[in-house]
Amino acid sequence: QVQLVESGGGLVQAGGSLTVSCSASGRTFEQYALGWFRQAPGKERELAASISGSGGDIYYAESVKGRFTISRDNAKWTVDLQMSNLKPEDTAVYYCAASRIYSIAPVMGYNFFEWGQGTQVTVSS
Repeated sequence: QVQLVESGGGLVQAGGSLTVSCSASGRTFEQYALGWFRQAPGKERELAASISGSGGDIYYAESVKGRFTISRDNAKWTVDLQMSNLKPEDTAVYYCAASRIYSIAPVMGYNFFEWGQGTQVTVSS
């Protein structure tokens, strides 16, 4: 059981940086792989990045690779998504999600069972 709350969204100019954070609560944290999804208006929800329970395995979508960094702090029960060189195409609601998978970074949306409420990231041109 885990509950997730996102924060850190906002308005940023293209080329800028922003970090969104997800704070978890519940019985355990490190046993869950975690992911950051995003959903732009009129588009399907997309997995931007995920990280295994230990942090040893990480996945990035091709669209964000080299610009975004996912990290987790199992002591603080948080997972962050550092975003740099932001583009207008990155505008979306960003959601963190938890998976029962532990050892690898999940890449399929159906592996995630718990979702936060989302935080809006808007990138202006």
